[in-house]
Amino acid sequence: MESYRPPTFSMFPPVVKNLLIANGVFFLATFILGNTYHIDLNNLLGLHYFQSSDFKPYQLVTYMFMHGSLSHIFFNMFALWMFGNTLENFWGPKKFLIFYFVCGIGAGLTQEFIQYFYFQHIEHVIEVFGNLPNQSDFSAIAAKYFGVQVNGAEAHPGEYLEYLQKAFQESMNHSVTIGASGAVFGILLAFGMLFPNTLLYVYFAIPVKAKYFVIVYGLMELFFAVSNRPGDDVAHYAHLGGMVFGFFLIMYWRSKRNV
Repeated sequence: MESYRPPTFSMFPPVVKNLLIANGVFFLATFILGNTYHIDLNNLLGLHYFQSSDFKPYQLVTYMFMHGSLSHIFFNMFALWMFGNTLENFWGPKKFLIFYFVCGIGAGLTQEFIQYFYFQHIEHVIEVFGNLPNQSDFSAIAAKYFGVQVNGAEAHPGEYLEYLQKAFQESMNHSVTIGASGAVFGILLAFGMLFPNTLLYVYFAIPVKAKYFVIVYGLMELFFAVSNRPGDDVAHYAHLGGMVFGFFLIMYWRSKRNV
């Protein structure tokens, strides 16, 4: 049974190396342009909900290069470094690049799909409850679905529907997805499928076979996605989407005997 440790930087294949550089450049540009020129790259290049006025099709690609914090980009790039170089050496640069973007775009599409049903549900809530005459019911709905507090002095019964619609529109427009996590989760899945018995060292100490590591990680993401914990702003369904798109692409390649 073999164990796996990532190679040094000089051994990086070209696609992984350039993806790391590109993500680093965009991360630095986000802070430089934001602090110097007040340009919000995360808003411009992050993935907006497709019915938002800020949505652009190219965001399905550019959102993968945007990160919100140092820890966010560090863990994504660490995983890309740790698993991506082995996959690129195995597949070759062209195939690895295709896989990376299929998983990343697939993750974005999954996020859009999930958001569609979420916002459809919110619209239904507004339609059914938006004109409630009871102030306490209205306040409870506004707090639950939009995170806003309303007291009796802020709205009259006839204004409830308009207030909820405005809050809904703001919520939809400010929904932005960023990060390479969807593509990275696809890479993680691919590593587990292609090198299932390779040992990974969790916390650099606990040996776990790659196939079990991937299964546990996927189940954790599914749990976090369906539990819908308050304050959790991680796009867990996008992560799962990256894994699903990666799985079907690998199975397609296997059917063509390319993997």
